[in-house]
Amino acid sequence: MKKNIFQLAAAISFFTRIPVWRVLDIPAENYARIIGFWPLTGWITGGITAVSWLGFSMIFPPVIAIILAFVVRILLTGGFHEDGLGDFFDGFGGGRTQTDVLRIMKDSQVGSYALIGMIVYYLLLINSLLAIPHNLVFVVIFVADPLSKLFTALMINYLPYARTQSESKSKTLYDKLTLVKFVLAYFFGLVPLFLFLDQSLWFSAILPIGIVLFQFFYVKKRIGGYTGDICGATALLCELGFYLAVCLMIRNF
Repeated sequence: MKKNIFQLAAAISFFTRIPVWRVLDIPAENYARIIGFWPLTGWITGGITAVSWLGFSMIFPPVIAIILAFVVRILLTGGFHEDGLGDFFDGFGGGRTQTDVLRIMKDSQVGSYALIGMIVYYLLLINSLLAIPHNLVFVVIFVADPLSKLFTALMINYLPYARTQSESKSKTLYDKLTLVKFVLAYFFGLVPLFLFLDQSLWFSAILPIGIVLFQFFYVKKRIGGYTGDICGATALLCELGFYLAVCLMIRNF
């Protein structure tokens, strides 16, 4: 139990800016074992984003409420995953060889692929949420966050790391999921979907599943494995895929 508490605290500390380390001395080895708890941190980030949207929607027009809600999430996470998505666009857009892709993703400069990619990403995100009925937006935001992190955690579990540990930005290589962590990841990733979302929209999970499968084979072919940037990018793309799928389900079914 104590080990799980430390690993959960490490996951919250790693994936958000919540200063858990101020009240708990987390042994360094726990940061390698956080993937099973990643979907649970999605309850925190997704919940705060959804609550922020609800509050802002009482004051501002819908588009402003959505923008401000995701600004809150960026502040909560430090733009951790957004940075990865931008680096992913730059690396895979501008790099031809494995070496080029890895070098570009590690470069702190923002290239044209990242700029264009992030603009398109946010245009799709904002407009997809605008297209979802107002009474569903809160639940959809809360469901999408842990679900996307579950799918990404599973991808990581079956891919090797593409760099050496010394080349990692975070200096952390994630351990493979144990059976218990596997069950925990599934539980925390799927419970919001099945508990809070109408059964008619459960099939919206198919699109993010397709995205994570594409990412799995694409990055494996291009660079032989995953990096931290790919993790963040995949989580955000799966989340966006879920929003788009909900729009399609509502519009056509």
